[in-house]
Amino acid sequence: MAETHDEKYRIPGQDDEDDLEHLLLQGVTLQQETRPGALPQILSPEEDDDEELSVDSDIQGSLGLYAEAAQDMATASVELGLGRHFACADFCNQAAEKAVQSVSLLRSGRRSRYNHDLRALGSLVGAPKEIQDELDVLTPFHPEAFYADTPPEEADAIINAEQASSYIQSARKVMRWAKTIVLA
Repeated sequence: MAETHDEKYRIPGQDDEDDLEHLLLQGVTLQQETRPGALPQILSPEEDDDEELSVDSDIQGSLGLYAEAAQDMATASVELGLGRHFACADFCNQAAEKAVQSVSLLRSGRRSRYNHDLRALGSLVGAPKEIQDELDVLTPFHPEAFYADTPPEEADAIINAEQASSYIQSARKVMRWAKTIVLA
């Protein structure tokens, strides 16, 4: 039987839930709010040149897809709280994919083609190795792949609350990385 989420598995964050709530309620804008104590991101001229957008950049599509990823993160947390651990992992997988695809839309104006291997997708968009490692953790939770080896009725029993909580952490790392690009 699935465990329910309790304080033992509460995810420590740096206002992650507040960020998600803000994105869900206020939407995504091109301007970022400045938080007390937050340091502005300063790019060197070399880094600034590297971040130049292509002519084919899809800013609105990128922002919309990032907002969908934020919604999926919120849903993942709800699913964890309900003890639906596979659903939590699935939404983490979806959030990570949408976050990375939002970077692809911003940089190239289109979604990158891939075969549900999130690490490969991360590599296509130039994600750093640490982010690719987090994506690798989430790859097995695409439903087609997961259900190939696991009957649906056993899915929640295979993933415990602690594991599901760690998948939320992985997805949040991907979200934070994408946020620095999409909302910059």
